[in-house]
Amino acid sequence: MHDSGNDHSRPSVQNWQTDFDHQHPDYAAAAPTIWEQIRTSGCPIAHSERYGGTWLPTSHDDVAAISKDYEHFSSQGVVVTEYRPDIPAPMGYAPPITSDPPFHQIARSILLKFFSPRAIDGWEPVARDTCRRLIADIQGRIAVGDDVIDCAQSYSQHIPVMIMADMLGLPREDGDLFRRFIHNIMEQGGGGEELPYEDTIDFYLDSHVAARRANLGEDLISYLCQAEIEGMALLDEHVRGTIALLIIAGIDTTWSAIGASMWHMAQHPDHRARWINEPDVQPFALEEFLRFYAPVTMARLLAKDIEFEGCPMKAGEWTLLPFPAANRDPAFFDRADEFVMDRARNRHAAFGLGIHRCIGSNLARMELRVAMEEWMQAFPEFELADPDAVTWSTGQVRGPRQLPMRFPA
Repeated sequence: MHDSGNDHSRPSVQNWQTDFDHQHPDYAAAAPTIWEQIRTSGCPIAHSERYGGTWLPTSHDDVAAISKDYEHFSSQGVVVTEYRPDIPAPMGYAPPITSDPPFHQIARSILLKFFSPRAIDGWEPVARDTCRRLIADIQGRIAVGDDVIDCAQSYSQHIPVMIMADMLGLPREDGDLFRRFIHNIMEQGGGGEELPYEDTIDFYLDSHVAARRANLGEDLISYLCQAEIEGMALLDEHVRGTIALLIIAGIDTTWSAIGASMWHMAQHPDHRARWINEPDVQPFALEEFLRFYAPVTMARLLAKDIEFEGCPMKAGEWTLLPFPAANRDPAFFDRADEFVMDRARNRHAAFGLGIHRCIGSNLARMELRVAMEEWMQAFPEFELADPDAVTWSTGQVRGPRQLPMRFPA
Protein backbone atom coordinates (compact mmCIF):
# COMPACT_ATOMS: atom_id res chain seq x y z
CA MET A 1 0.00 0.00 0.00
CA HIS A 2 1.13 3.51 -0.72
CA ASP A 3 1.01 6.68 1.30
CA SER A 4 -1.41 9.52 0.83
CA GLY A 5 1.08 11.71 -0.96
CA ASN A 6 0.38 14.61 1.35
CA ASP A 7 3.92 15.73 2.05
CA HIS A 8 6.89 14.14 0.36
CA SER A 9 9.01 17.17 1.29
CA ARG A 10 9.38 16.17 4.94
CA PRO A 11 12.96 15.22 5.92
CA SER A 12 13.51 11.51 5.46
CA VAL A 13 13.62 9.21 8.48
CA GLN A 14 16.78 7.16 8.90
CA ASN A 15 15.95 5.47 12.19
CA TRP A 16 12.38 5.08 13.46
CA GLN A 17 13.65 4.40 16.98
CA THR A 18 15.40 7.77 17.34
CA ASP A 19 13.97 10.02 14.61
CA PHE A 20 10.41 8.96 13.82
CA ASP A 21 7.90 11.25 12.14
CA HIS A 22 4.28 10.11 12.27
CA GLN A 23 3.37 12.71 9.62
CA HIS A 24 5.82 11.33 7.07
CA PRO A 25 4.30 9.42 4.13
CA ASP A 26 6.62 6.47 4.86
CA TYR A 27 5.01 6.10 8.29
CA ALA A 28 1.51 5.99 6.79
CA ALA A 29 2.62 3.35 4.31
CA ALA A 30 4.16 0.97 6.84
CA ALA A 31 2.99 1.90 10.34
CA PRO A 32 2.31 -1.68 11.63
CA THR A 33 5.79 -2.77 10.58
CA ILE A 34 7.34 0.27 12.25
CA TRP A 35 5.47 -0.38 15.52
CA GLU A 36 6.70 -3.97 15.52
CA GLN A 37 10.30 -2.92 14.85
CA ILE A 38 10.20 -0.48 17.77
CA ARG A 39 8.41 -2.93 20.09
CA THR A 40 11.01 -5.64 19.50
CA SER A 41 14.04 -3.34 19.52
CA GLY A 42 14.76 -3.76 23.23
CA CYS A 43 13.22 -0.37 24.02
CA PRO A 44 9.52 -0.25 23.07
CA ILE A 45 9.37 3.55 23.45
CA ALA A 46 10.85 5.55 20.58
CA HIS A 47 11.92 9.19 20.78
CA SER A 48 12.33 11.94 18.21
CA GLU A 49 13.55 15.51 18.45
CA ARG A 50 10.97 16.50 15.88
CA TYR A 51 8.06 18.70 16.97
CA GLY A 52 10.08 19.89 19.96
CA GLY A 53 10.49 16.36 21.33
CA THR A 54 8.07 13.46 20.87
CA TRP A 55 7.78 10.00 22.44
CA LEU A 56 6.15 6.93 20.86
CA PRO A 57 5.29 4.00 23.16
CA THR A 58 4.28 0.83 21.30
CA SER A 59 3.32 -1.69 24.00
CA HIS A 60 -0.24 -2.00 25.27
CA ASP A 61 0.86 -1.64 28.90
CA ASP A 62 2.77 1.58 28.26
CA VAL A 63 0.01 3.15 26.18
CA ALA A 64 -2.53 2.24 28.89
CA ALA A 65 -0.37 3.60 31.71
CA ILE A 66 0.21 6.94 30.00
CA SER A 67 -3.48 7.20 29.07
CA LYS A 68 -4.39 6.99 32.75
CA ASP A 69 -1.68 9.28 34.18
CA TYR A 70 -3.40 12.66 34.12
CA GLU A 71 -0.89 14.28 36.46
CA HIS A 72 2.08 14.06 34.10
CA PHE A 73 0.40 13.69 30.70
CA SER A 74 -2.02 16.54 30.03
CA SER A 75 -4.78 16.52 27.44
CA GLN A 76 -4.27 20.23 26.83
CA GLY A 77 -2.64 19.18 23.56
CA VAL A 78 -3.92 16.13 21.65
CA VAL A 79 -2.56 16.84 18.16
CA VAL A 80 1.23 16.98 17.82
CA THR A 81 2.46 20.21 16.24
CA GLU A 82 5.56 22.35 16.22
CA TYR A 83 3.85 24.84 18.53
CA ARG A 84 2.19 24.33 21.91
CA PRO A 85 -1.49 25.09 22.57
CA ASP A 86 -2.12 28.53 24.01
CA ILE A 87 -5.53 27.74 25.51
CA PRO A 88 -4.76 26.45 28.99
CA ALA A 89 -6.31 23.51 30.76
CA PRO A 90 -8.77 22.71 32.19
CA MET A 91 -10.98 23.57 29.19
CA GLY A 92 -8.53 23.55 26.29
CA TYR A 93 -9.51 24.22 22.69
CA ALA A 94 -11.94 21.29 22.20
CA PRO A 95 -13.58 20.20 25.46
CA PRO A 96 -13.87 17.52 26.72
CA ILE A 97 -11.05 15.89 24.73
CA THR A 98 -8.61 18.71 25.60
CA SER A 99 -9.81 18.96 29.21
CA ASP A 100 -8.05 17.59 32.29
CA PRO A 101 -9.79 16.51 35.51
CA PRO A 102 -11.92 17.67 37.16
CA PHE A 103 -13.34 19.86 34.36
CA HIS A 104 -13.17 16.95 31.93
CA GLN A 105 -16.02 15.04 33.53
CA ILE A 106 -18.20 18.17 33.64
CA ALA A 107 -17.66 18.86 29.94
CA ARG A 108 -18.11 15.21 29.00
CA SER A 109 -21.38 14.84 30.90
CA ILE A 110 -22.95 17.59 28.78
CA LEU A 111 -22.66 15.37 25.69
CA LEU A 112 -23.70 12.02 27.12
CA LYS A 113 -27.41 12.18 26.27
CA PHE A 114 -26.66 12.75 22.58
CA PHE A 115 -24.34 9.73 22.31
CA SER A 116 -26.11 7.15 24.48
CA PRO A 117 -27.01 3.81 22.86
CA ARG A 118 -30.69 4.80 22.77
CA ALA A 119 -29.95 8.16 21.15
CA ILE A 120 -27.71 6.58 18.52
CA ASP A 121 -30.34 3.93 17.71
CA GLY A 122 -32.50 6.80 16.51
CA TRP A 123 -29.89 7.72 13.90
CA GLU A 124 -29.60 4.24 12.37
CA PRO A 125 -32.37 4.79 9.77
CA VAL A 126 -30.61 7.99 8.66
CA ALA A 127 -27.30 6.12 8.35
CA ARG A 128 -28.91 3.28 6.41
CA ASP A 129 -30.67 5.63 4.00
CA THR A 130 -27.41 7.56 3.52
CA CYS A 131 -25.48 4.39 2.67
CA ARG A 132 -28.17 3.18 0.27
CA ARG A 133 -28.21 6.48 -1.60
CA LEU A 134 -24.42 6.42 -1.98
CA ILE A 135 -24.53 2.79 -3.12
CA ALA A 136 -27.27 3.55 -5.64
CA ASP A 137 -25.05 6.25 -7.13
CA ILE A 138 -22.15 3.80 -7.40
CA GLN A 139 -24.41 1.18 -8.99
CA GLY A 140 -25.56 3.77 -11.50
CA ARG A 141 -21.99 4.58 -12.43
CA ILE A 142 -21.17 0.88 -12.84
CA ALA A 143 -24.22 0.45 -15.07
CA VAL A 144 -23.00 3.10 -17.52
CA GLY A 145 -19.55 1.58 -17.79
CA ASP A 146 -17.40 2.96 -14.97
CA ASP A 147 -15.15 -0.02 -14.31
CA VAL A 148 -13.10 1.56 -11.49
CA ILE A 149 -14.61 3.63 -8.68
CA ASP A 150 -12.81 5.25 -5.77
CA CYS A 151 -14.90 3.91 -2.92
CA ALA A 152 -13.21 6.04 -0.26
CA GLN A 153 -14.20 9.22 -2.04
CA SER A 154 -17.56 7.87 -3.23
CA TYR A 155 -18.68 5.99 -0.10
CA SER A 156 -16.73 5.75 3.15
CA GLN A 157 -15.75 9.43 3.38
CA HIS A 158 -19.34 10.63 3.01
CA ILE A 159 -21.18 8.56 5.60
CA PRO A 160 -19.96 10.10 8.89
CA VAL A 161 -19.81 13.56 7.29
CA MET A 162 -23.48 13.49 6.37
CA ILE A 163 -24.67 12.03 9.66
CA MET A 164 -22.64 14.47 11.78
CA ALA A 165 -23.91 17.36 9.68
CA ASP A 166 -27.47 16.22 10.40
CA MET A 167 -26.78 15.87 14.12
CA LEU A 168 -25.33 19.38 14.28
CA GLY A 169 -27.96 20.91 12.03
CA LEU A 170 -25.36 21.93 9.46
CA PRO A 171 -25.75 21.62 5.67
CA ARG A 172 -24.64 18.28 4.22
CA GLU A 173 -23.32 20.32 1.31
CA ASP A 174 -20.60 21.63 3.63
CA GLY A 175 -18.95 18.20 3.64
CA ASP A 176 -16.08 19.39 1.47
CA LEU A 177 -15.40 22.14 4.02
CA PHE A 178 -15.33 19.57 6.82
CA ARG A 179 -12.84 17.46 4.89
CA ARG A 180 -10.61 20.50 4.30
CA PHE A 181 -10.67 21.39 8.01
CA ILE A 182 -9.82 17.80 8.93
CA HIS A 183 -6.95 17.61 6.43
CA ASN A 184 -5.37 20.80 7.72
CA ILE A 185 -5.64 19.88 11.40
CA MET A 186 -5.22 16.09 11.49
CA GLU A 187 -3.09 15.28 8.45
CA GLN A 188 -0.89 18.37 8.50
CA GLY A 189 -0.93 18.92 12.26
CA GLY A 190 -2.26 22.42 11.78
CA GLY A 191 0.94 23.19 9.95
CA GLY A 192 -0.51 23.64 6.50
CA GLU A 193 -0.95 26.91 4.66
CA GLU A 194 -1.80 29.84 6.92
CA LEU A 195 -5.43 30.65 6.22
CA PRO A 196 -7.29 33.93 6.61
CA TYR A 197 -9.72 33.78 9.52
CA GLU A 198 -12.69 33.70 7.13
CA ASP A 199 -11.46 30.34 5.76
CA THR A 200 -10.86 28.67 9.14
CA ILE A 201 -12.99 26.26 11.11
CA ASP A 202 -13.18 28.85 13.90
CA PHE A 203 -14.89 31.39 11.62
CA TYR A 204 -17.21 28.75 10.19
CA LEU A 205 -18.31 27.57 13.63
CA ASP A 206 -18.46 31.04 15.21
CA SER A 207 -20.86 32.07 12.46
CA HIS A 208 -23.12 29.07 13.00
CA VAL A 209 -23.06 29.38 16.80
CA ALA A 210 -24.07 33.04 16.57
CA ALA A 211 -26.87 32.20 14.15
CA ARG A 212 -28.11 29.36 16.31
CA ARG A 213 -28.15 31.44 19.49
CA ALA A 214 -30.46 33.81 17.66
CA ASN A 215 -32.69 31.03 16.31
CA LEU A 216 -32.58 27.84 18.37
CA GLY A 217 -33.61 24.49 16.98
CA GLU A 218 -33.55 20.83 18.00
CA ASP A 219 -30.01 20.02 16.88
CA LEU A 220 -26.84 19.45 18.88
CA ILE A 221 -25.53 23.00 18.39
CA SER A 222 -28.77 24.41 19.77
CA TYR A 223 -28.50 22.05 22.73
CA LEU A 224 -24.96 23.24 23.48
CA CYS A 225 -26.08 26.85 23.18
CA GLN A 226 -28.58 26.18 25.97
CA ALA A 227 -26.39 23.98 28.18
CA GLU A 228 -25.12 25.27 31.52
CA ILE A 229 -22.38 24.59 34.04
CA GLU A 230 -23.38 25.52 37.58
CA GLY A 231 -26.08 27.82 36.26
CA MET A 232 -23.81 29.58 33.77
CA ALA A 233 -24.27 29.25 30.01
CA LEU A 234 -21.38 27.67 28.12
CA LEU A 235 -18.90 30.16 26.71
CA ASP A 236 -18.96 30.55 22.94
CA GLU A 237 -15.41 29.16 22.95
CA HIS A 238 -16.64 26.03 24.72
CA VAL A 239 -19.50 25.53 22.27
CA ARG A 240 -17.26 26.14 19.26
CA GLY A 241 -14.52 23.86 20.55
CA THR A 242 -16.91 21.00 21.26
CA ILE A 243 -18.42 21.24 17.78
CA ALA A 244 -14.92 21.31 16.30
CA LEU A 245 -14.13 18.16 18.27
CA LEU A 246 -17.19 16.38 16.88
CA ILE A 247 -16.35 17.38 13.31
CA ILE A 248 -12.63 16.64 13.49
CA ALA A 249 -12.58 13.60 15.77
CA GLY A 250 -15.98 12.17 14.87
CA ILE A 251 -15.70 12.08 11.10
CA ASP A 252 -12.17 11.28 9.92
CA THR A 253 -11.84 8.47 12.44
CA THR A 254 -15.00 6.67 11.35
CA TRP A 255 -14.52 7.03 7.62
CA SER A 256 -11.01 5.64 8.12
CA ALA A 257 -12.41 2.59 9.94
CA ILE A 258 -15.01 2.02 7.23
CA GLY A 259 -12.47 2.43 4.44
CA ALA A 260 -9.93 0.11 6.05
CA SER A 261 -12.63 -2.54 6.54
CA MET A 262 -13.56 -2.31 2.86
CA TRP A 263 -9.88 -2.45 1.89
CA HIS A 264 -9.53 -5.65 3.93
CA MET A 265 -12.61 -7.33 2.49
CA ALA A 266 -11.58 -6.48 -1.07
CA GLN A 267 -8.51 -8.67 -0.58
CA HIS A 268 -10.11 -11.57 1.33
CA PRO A 269 -12.83 -13.41 -0.58
CA ASP A 270 -12.91 -16.02 2.19
CA HIS A 271 -13.87 -13.34 4.71
CA ARG A 272 -16.51 -11.96 2.35
CA ALA A 273 -17.99 -15.44 2.07
CA ARG A 274 -18.07 -15.87 5.84
CA TRP A 275 -19.72 -12.48 6.29
CA ILE A 276 -22.49 -13.44 3.85
CA ASN A 277 -22.93 -17.11 4.81
CA GLU A 278 -22.37 -16.82 8.57
CA PRO A 279 -24.29 -13.75 9.80
CA ASP A 280 -23.48 -14.63 13.41
CA VAL A 281 -19.82 -13.85 12.75
CA GLN A 282 -20.50 -10.26 11.70
CA PRO A 283 -20.43 -8.68 15.21
CA PHE A 284 -17.06 -10.32 15.90
CA ALA A 285 -15.72 -9.23 12.51
CA LEU A 286 -16.70 -5.62 13.18
CA GLU A 287 -14.80 -5.59 16.46
CA GLU A 288 -11.81 -7.18 14.75
CA PHE A 289 -11.89 -4.47 12.08
CA LEU A 290 -11.71 -1.95 14.93
CA ARG A 291 -8.82 -3.76 16.60
CA PHE A 292 -6.76 -4.55 13.53
CA TYR A 293 -7.32 -1.26 11.70
CA ALA A 294 -7.84 1.11 14.64
CA PRO A 295 -7.40 4.52 13.03
CA VAL A 296 -6.65 6.82 15.96
CA THR A 297 -3.37 7.86 17.58
CA MET A 298 -4.00 10.40 20.31
CA ALA A 299 -1.38 12.63 21.94
CA ARG A 300 -0.60 14.05 25.36
CA LEU A 301 1.55 17.02 26.38
CA LEU A 302 3.99 16.50 29.26
CA ALA A 303 2.83 18.71 32.13
CA LYS A 304 5.88 17.94 34.26
CA ASP A 305 9.08 15.93 34.07
CA ILE A 306 8.84 12.19 34.63
CA GLU A 307 11.07 9.19 34.13
CA PHE A 308 8.76 6.66 32.51
CA GLU A 309 10.07 3.13 31.98
CA GLY A 310 13.61 4.52 31.96
CA CYS A 311 12.78 7.34 29.53
CA PRO A 312 13.51 10.88 30.80
CA MET A 313 10.43 12.70 29.53
CA LYS A 314 10.47 16.48 29.92
CA ALA A 315 7.68 18.99 30.46
CA GLY A 316 6.58 20.46 27.15
CA GLU A 317 7.39 17.34 25.11
CA TRP A 318 4.75 15.31 23.29
CA THR A 319 3.78 11.71 23.85
CA LEU A 320 1.83 9.93 21.15
CA LEU A 321 -0.65 7.25 22.18
CA PRO A 322 -0.81 4.86 19.22
CA PHE A 323 -3.87 2.80 20.11
CA PRO A 324 -3.41 0.82 16.86
CA ALA A 325 0.03 -0.28 18.05
CA ALA A 326 -1.38 -1.30 21.43
CA ASN A 327 -3.96 -3.39 19.57
CA ARG A 328 -1.21 -5.37 17.84
CA ASP A 329 0.87 -6.10 20.94
CA PRO A 330 1.37 -9.89 21.19
CA ALA A 331 1.81 -9.55 24.95
CA PHE A 332 -1.85 -8.53 25.18
CA PHE A 333 -3.54 -10.28 22.24
CA ASP A 334 -3.20 -13.84 21.01
CA ARG A 335 -2.31 -13.92 17.30
CA ALA A 336 -2.02 -10.14 17.52
CA ASP A 337 -0.65 -9.76 14.00
CA GLU A 338 -3.49 -11.79 12.44
CA PHE A 339 -7.00 -10.70 11.49
CA VAL A 340 -9.10 -13.27 13.32
CA MET A 341 -12.60 -12.81 11.99
CA ASP A 342 -14.37 -14.66 14.80
CA ARG A 343 -12.15 -13.42 17.65
CA ALA A 344 -14.37 -13.88 20.72
CA ARG A 345 -12.30 -12.02 23.34
CA ASN A 346 -11.41 -8.63 21.96
CA ARG A 347 -10.66 -5.94 24.54
CA HIS A 348 -9.21 -3.59 21.95
CA ALA A 349 -8.27 0.04 22.48
CA ALA A 350 -9.64 1.44 19.22
CA PHE A 351 -11.68 3.98 21.19
CA GLY A 352 -8.93 4.86 23.62
CA LEU A 353 -8.26 4.03 27.25
CA GLY A 354 -9.01 5.81 30.51
CA ILE A 355 -11.37 8.72 31.09
CA HIS A 356 -10.94 10.03 27.56
CA ARG A 357 -12.34 6.90 25.94
CA CYS A 358 -14.26 8.06 22.88
CA ILE A 359 -17.67 9.42 23.79
CA GLY A 360 -18.81 8.74 20.23
CA SER A 361 -18.04 5.00 20.25
CA ASN A 362 -21.72 4.07 19.97
CA LEU A 363 -22.09 6.29 16.91
CA ALA A 364 -18.90 5.01 15.29
CA ARG A 365 -19.86 1.37 15.84
CA MET A 366 -23.32 1.97 14.36
CA GLU A 367 -21.92 3.76 11.31
CA LEU A 368 -19.33 1.04 10.70
CA ARG A 369 -21.91 -1.73 11.10
CA VAL A 370 -24.50 -0.14 8.83
CA ALA A 371 -21.91 0.86 6.22
CA MET A 372 -20.55 -2.70 6.01
CA GLU A 373 -23.98 -4.37 6.11
CA GLU A 374 -25.27 -2.25 3.25
CA TRP A 375 -22.06 -2.52 1.25
CA MET A 376 -21.74 -6.28 1.52
CA GLN A 377 -25.40 -6.78 0.63
CA ALA A 378 -25.03 -4.63 -2.48
CA PHE A 379 -21.54 -5.81 -3.51
CA PRO A 380 -20.74 -9.36 -2.37
CA GLU A 381 -17.92 -9.41 -4.95
CA PHE A 382 -15.40 -6.59 -5.35
CA GLU A 383 -11.64 -6.20 -5.53
CA LEU A 384 -8.90 -3.61 -5.50
CA ALA A 385 -8.48 -2.21 -8.98
CA ASP A 386 -4.79 -1.59 -8.29
CA PRO A 387 -3.32 -2.27 -4.82
CA ASP A 388 -0.52 0.21 -5.51
CA ALA A 389 -3.05 2.98 -6.15
CA VAL A 390 -4.42 2.79 -2.61
CA THR A 391 -3.22 5.76 -0.58
CA TRP A 392 -3.27 6.23 3.19
CA SER A 393 -3.52 9.37 5.28
CA THR A 394 -0.63 10.73 7.28
CA GLY A 395 -0.80 12.09 10.79
CA GLN A 396 -2.69 10.80 13.80
CA VAL A 397 -5.64 9.25 11.97
CA ARG A 398 -4.75 6.48 9.55
CA GLY A 399 -7.08 5.18 6.87
CA PRO A 400 -7.50 4.91 3.09
CA ARG A 401 -7.81 8.21 1.28
CA GLN A 402 -7.96 6.70 -2.18
CA LEU A 403 -9.50 3.26 -2.59
CA PRO A 404 -10.12 2.36 -6.25
CA MET A 405 -12.31 -0.72 -6.58
CA ARG A 406 -13.41 -2.93 -9.46
CA PHE A 407 -16.68 -4.86 -9.50
CA PRO A 408 -16.70 -8.14 -11.45
CA ALA A 409 -19.72 -8.59 -13.70
